Formats: sequence, structure tokens, C-alpha cells
Amino acid sequence: MRTRIKVCCIASAAEAAHAIAAGADALGLVSAMPTGPGPIAEADIAAIAATVPPPVEPFLLTAHSNAEAIAEQAQRLGVRTVQLVRHVDPAEHVRLRRLAPTLRIVQVIHVQDEGALALIAPYAATTAAFLLDSGRPSVSELGGTGRAHDWAISAAFVRRSPRPVFLAGGLHADNAAEAIRRVRPFGLDLCSGVRTAGALDPARLAAFVAAVRAA
Repeated sequence: MRTRIKVCCIASAAEAAHAIAAGADALGLVSAMPTGPGPIAEADIAAIAATVPPPVEPFLLTAHSNAEAIAEQAQRLGVRTVQLVRHVDPAEHVRLRRLAPTLRIVQVIHVQDEGALALIAPYAATTAAFLLDSGRPSVSELGGTGRAHDWAISAAFVRRSPRPVFLAGGLHADNAAEAIRRVRPFGLDLCSGVRTAGALDPARLAAFVAAVRAA
């Protein structure tokens, strides 16, 4: 199966267009966060999302943990997929499904130890996909760290998950093939690995896409 590519921290319509032309399957649009790179104004998120042609999918990264707030933000910004960067209470997932039944939920799991595996069951019934990242929720570090986590745990997560799983954290062209071989994710997600001085780097992006396709 082809490994999907999600390019995160998209900052402009021009970056979105370049990522799509390079082969991205999904784009990450980061709203307000307590820490980490990439947040942009909500007006910019709405404007960029409106330019993205199917089948490429814009993901709204949100730090909200309340179902009403998530549903309202997604509707206001015109997105169909939300990436929940906190370990949101599973009960809020259920409420969100009722409030916005067509909204796709991608639940981030921050892999710090094997306890991440215990989070599959509580979310499996309501999430469309998981995304494994390297944050530390206890200190409000919710992504964009540029660090890899233990891929052995990620591989076990993929084997046990009934939902597609994206892998994030410290990915770049030089380790993409190993990540695919070891973890077997549905997709790879990255931000800093294709950027130079904060801006999307065409050469680094092209190298990453080529590495994924070759793998």
C-alpha cells in the first residue's frame, strides 16, 4: 500500500500549492497552540483550506479539548478533518460525533512509553485515524518537537490499531525509508524535516517525497 504524506505547518496558500504539487496527500494547518512551531491566524487557515483541491485533505490542528469548541472551530474555518493534539477525553469524542457527525477526527497519541498502546481502545470507535507524535502533554508540548520517539512502540501500535496510523516526529528524507520499514504506517507526517529557517524548502520536500516513493 502506498504510504501517504502529510506536510504540516503550512503557512500560506503558496506553501500549500507547492506541497500539493510535490505530492502531499494532506496538509496540516496549525491553529493556536501553547507551544511549538507553525501556528497561523484562523483567517489564514480558512483561506488556505478553501484553496485545497480534493483529494488532498486539509487537517485543522486544534488544541481545544471541548467538543463544542472543536465543532465550532471546524465549521467556522471550513474544514472536514480535525487533528486533536491533546489526549482528549474519549467522552468528548462521543459528543463531537453527535455534534458534527461528518467531521473526521484524527487523534494524536504522544508516544512516551508503552502506555500509548492503552489509548487505542478508548478512541478506536470514534476516531478516523491516529497520529503518533513525540510531545509531552504534561508540559503542554503538543507536537512540532522534531524528535523521534520509540518506533518499536509505534510499530506495535500500528499492528494493534483498527484505524489508519500516521507517524510523526523527527522525520526527514534520510530516515523515511527506515520509518516505513520498521513501523509500516498508513502515512508519514512532518514539519521541520522539510523546512529551512522556518520556510518550506522545495529541495528538502522533493527529497522526502522521493524517499517515501522509493521505499
